[in-house]
Amino acid sequence: MFQRDQFRLSRLPSALRTRTGLVAAGLGVSMACGAGAAVAATGGDGADAAVSRTATAATASVAAGAVAKQADAQAAAAAHAKQVQAERAEAAAKKAESEAEKKAAKVKADRARAKAKADRIKKAHGWTDPVDHYKLSAKFGRGGTMWSHKHSGQDFAVPTGTTVKAAHSGTVVKAGPNGAGDGSAYGNAIVIRHGDGTYSQYAHLSKIKVWAGQHVKADQRIAYSGNTGNSSGPHLHFEIRTTPNYGSAVNPLTFLRHAGVTV
Repeated sequence: MFQRDQFRLSRLPSALRTRTGLVAAGLGVSMACGAGAAVAATGGDGADAAVSRTATAATASVAAGAVAKQADAQAAAAAHAKQVQAERAEAAAKKAESEAEKKAAKVKADRARAKAKADRIKKAHGWTDPVDHYKLSAKFGRGGTMWSHKHSGQDFAVPTGTTVKAAHSGTVVKAGPNGAGDGSAYGNAIVIRHGDGTYSQYAHLSKIKVWAGQHVKADQRIAYSGNTGNSSGPHLHFEIRTTPNYGSAVNPLTFLRHAGVTV
């Protein structure tokens, strides 16, 4: 039978044989191209998916890197804050220690000065100067328009509010305004009677801290200096008297120095 078909085909006109061959060839080419297109189409979808997966992985990597950098920055900031806090705490501790040392040194120095002054008072038979850190101004016996008679005491120039102390132990016999009875020129004043029969007077005071009849010790605070009465500026007017009243004063510097007080 195959031989009969070949025979029949061989007897077809040549043109028809050629057309039939071309159709068969075209069909084979079409089938081949279809298969290739299918392969190509399948290959394209896989590449897009791969690119998409790569892009996603890259984005995730960048995000992870940013999170890591932020975490590192936060950790560094926390470490810096902790270091600053530690340094501040250390500085505060050192400052407190320094202040404590200064305070202790001041207390020690104050005690040393107090002891030294106590020793001087003892050597001076219990007498001392009535104020600390002063400048001597108007002297005893000085004349001028400031006084109706010659100056009856020694002035110690000090700022208003300076602590005034008893020059010797004794009993307060006068304390108050108007010179404690000796006249308005003295302003606020105090008079103390001492065991040796002498009297000390303190005038132009801003505040009086004792009262008549009170017993005081040498170097005890009795008042604060001021500018009351007939005064040209803040100072302490100091007298040594033989009686409690005005008119019995002697040179206070000579008296104190004879007692052993350095003035």
